[in-house]
Amino acid sequence: MSRLKRATLTDVARRAGVSVTTASYILNGRTAQMRISASTERRVKAAIHDLGYRPNLSARTLRGSTTRTIGLISDFVASGAFSGQLLSGAIAAARRHDHLLVTGETLGDPDAEALLLQEMTDRQVDGIVYATLSASAVRLPDSLRGGRTVLLNCQDPARPLPSVMADDLAAGAQAATYLVHAGVRGPVHVVGLDVNPDATAGRDRLRGIVGALEQAPAEFAGVVPCLWDVEPAYWAVKEILREGARPEALICLNDRIAFGAYQALEEAGLAIPADVAVISFDGSELASWLRPRLTSLALPFAQMGARAVELLMDPSPAPPDVTRLPLVLEEGGSVLGAAPMRERRSSVL
Repeated sequence: MSRLKRATLTDVARRAGVSVTTASYILNGRTAQMRISASTERRVKAAIHDLGYRPNLSARTLRGSTTRTIGLISDFVASGAFSGQLLSGAIAAARRHDHLLVTGETLGDPDAEALLLQEMTDRQVDGIVYATLSASAVRLPDSLRGGRTVLLNCQDPARPLPSVMADDLAAGAQAATYLVHAGVRGPVHVVGLDVNPDATAGRDRLRGIVGALEQAPAEFAGVVPCLWDVEPAYWAVKEILREGARPEALICLNDRIAFGAYQALEEAGLAIPADVAVISFDGSELASWLRPRLTSLALPFAQMGARAVELLMDPSPAPPDVTRLPLVLEEGGSVLGAAPMRERRSSVL
């Protein structure tokens, strides 16, 4: 398995015009003991600086050996709502391969990312999983070129690399089809709007929803734009109801949006699901707390984390394709007439 490229002590010695042994003595502070001249010391230190050399903290003496460590670099994954699932899946897969998963979180800071990648390089990890909290298009740092890398919950349009993502397009179609099979004919509103041009989940879900509704006898009434959180969704749904809209169903692009929609519908005197059906995405704990329990398509984060590590550990280079894993329908009580779907769920999924 190839590793990330880094300058070696041999490179330093060659640049300085000295032996590897001499370079090692200088690096370890034995200049005076070994009677090495000041000019030689200056040349070696200049070479170290020019090459960006840093000691290999986990060097092995046998060529081709591995450190049995995998690096996972993320932006906000470690502190995100689904971090436990994603990390547990990745850790379990690493253990199956007798590897240790080393994680680092950048908090969206490019300097912190560069430092973490350098630390991973110093430790000669056998590969890196590069993850993002939100499904999105990214631009990978140049330091990842040449190393073994798998992207998790993201893609780099400019660089074909193996990537693992949720199948949001299929999930959107699945949500719409579920409503149609439950008897919904519309109007159906989609609540939520991605404001980040690099985000892909909302856009893909919307495409799936619209495509499925166009193929079914159901009216798509349009998008209710709002940020993906409780309060913006509450005010957005409250406003369309005030303007006279009477949706038969709301498809919320995540569970927090659904929470805000629930509040707005209740204040308007509309019952869920008797008056308005609601379906969402994420499968978060919030969905199970709502009453009636929210029907939501759960993100397969544990499976995604495991699949990314499996691709990384495969001795054959993984193809530079996107592996898309399906979201899982978790039925609640927010869609009237959906109970019979339990018997024919396979036709929907």
